[in-house]
Amino acid sequence: MAIFDSKGRLFGKINILDLGAALVILLVIVGIFIFPGTSGSVAQVGSKTVPIEVDLAVRGLNVRDPERLFDNGFKKGGKTNVIIRNQPYGQIGIKSVQLLPRTVTATQPDGSVKELPDPRSNNFSTDMLLTLEGKAQVTESGPVLGNSKVKIGMPFELEGYNYNFNATVIDVRVQNK
Repeated sequence: MAIFDSKGRLFGKINILDLGAALVILLVIVGIFIFPGTSGSVAQVGSKTVPIEVDLAVRGLNVRDPERLFDNGFKKGGKTNVIIRNQPYGQIGIKSVQLLPRTVTATQPDGSVKELPDPRSNNFSTDMLLTLEGKAQVTESGPVLGNSKVKIGMPFELEGYNYNFNATVIDVRVQNK
């Protein structure tokens, strides 16, 4: 008896293409359930949750009246929604908000440079220093909020009732507790 017959069947009973498809399906099932791989989360099970403070610099925020922005919840003790790398993290507490003065550099007659208040009266650009506080997982590679590592230079997107703007991380402080 021949191994393959004239119709391409193995021992005259099983089509070789059907056998190949069944083996591929079996290998996929074995790969999923026996070798599942890593979980995909940056925060590992052995990590601990600690308080964290993140300083953010907001440069050139175009707002007509910064004080009105603070009246609608964007103030010390309030909360804001944070989006890190296009992944919503959720709400995080605002520890402090500090408006930074707008200045210009002016060259002096002796060649030195001084920083002076910006004389333009119709300037709607605002600079701020924000400190946010929350809880983060601490891993070997640093603190993690949600599934995103928090590092200096990262952009944060802040969103609330009447605002949505970007800020840059300038400092990360992990509290030891």
